[in-house]
Amino acid sequence: MTVREAQDEILRLKKEKDFCILAHVYQSRDILEIADYKGDSYGLSVQASKTENKNVIMCGVRFMAETCKILSPDKTVFLPNPVAGCPMAEQMSVQTLREFKKKYPDYATVAYVNTTSELKAECDVCVTSSSAVKICKAMPENKILFIPDPNLGNYVAEKLPEKEFAFYDGGCPRHKSMTDSDVQKSRQLHPKALLLVHPECPPEVVKNADFVGSTTEIMSYAKNSGAKEFIIGTENSIVEHLQYDCPDKEFYPLSVNLFCPEMRVTTLMDIIGCMNGTSGEKIELNDEVMTGAKRCIERMIALGG
Repeated sequence: MTVREAQDEILRLKKEKDFCILAHVYQSRDILEIADYKGDSYGLSVQASKTENKNVIMCGVRFMAETCKILSPDKTVFLPNPVAGCPMAEQMSVQTLREFKKKYPDYATVAYVNTTSELKAECDVCVTSSSAVKICKAMPENKILFIPDPNLGNYVAEKLPEKEFAFYDGGCPRHKSMTDSDVQKSRQLHPKALLLVHPECPPEVVKNADFVGSTTEIMSYAKNSGAKEFIIGTENSIVEHLQYDCPDKEFYPLSVNLFCPEMRVTTLMDIIGCMNGTSGEKIELNDEVMTGAKRCIERMIALGG
C-alpha cells in the first residue's frame, strides 16, 4: 500500500465508521493531511468536544488522548499507537507530586497541560504554554508551585515578578537540551533569520529569541511576518510544515536534536489498524481521575477564558 492509498483508505473509513481524526502539529505531514483538525493539544481536545462524531482518534501522545476523553466523556477516544507517551508528562508520579507539595504547603499547584490525568487531578489549575502567564496572573494565590517544566515556569515567573514561584526539576528533554551555543551557531549560519522559540526552551535560549510562543503561535507568527527567514526553536516537524505552507520563505531548525520520537511513532497504518479494531488503545480513566482532572481544566477555563 502506498502513502496515497493508505490516506484514501483512512478517508473512506472515517465516513464509514464515524471517526474524527485529530493531529498534533508535531505529527508527520502525511498524517496532518488526513486529519479533520490539527493544532496544539488542548485546542484539539476542545475541537473533539464539539464534533458530532462518536469516535475520536488522537494522533499525538497519551496525555493528549486523555485530555480528549476528559472533555468528551461520552465519546470513544483512541490512541492509535499505545507506546506514544511523553517523557515530560510521565516524569513525575502522583506520589512524587504529593511529596513535593508537602515542601510547599501554602502554594497553589499549577500543572502544565503536558501532564498525566492523574497529576492534573492532584493540582489546582491547568495551563497551556499560551495561557500560562494569563492564568497565573489571574490566580488569587501569590505563591505558585509550577509542574513539571521549570523552563515554562521561569518564563511565566519573569512576566509576573509580583508572585513567588517554586519549580520541579523536570521539563521536555528535547527543548531542555537547547543551549546558547545552538543559538549562536544558528545566528551565524543564518544572520538574516528571526529566531522563534517555544518557552519550554531554557532561559538562555528564550532571552535571545525574537519571538516566544506556543507551537501554533510560532507557526502563525512565521506565516504572518513580513520577514523571509526563520530559525525554529521547537520540534523540527514545524520546519517542514512551514516550508510547505510558506514556500516563499526559508525555515531552519535551531538544532537537529529537536526531534521527538514519541510524537513521530504514529503511522498511517496505525490509524487504519485503530479504525479496524486490530491495533490502537481505547482511553479509559476511572471516575476519580476524570473528576479531578476535569476540575483542574475547568478552573483553567474559568481563569483564562
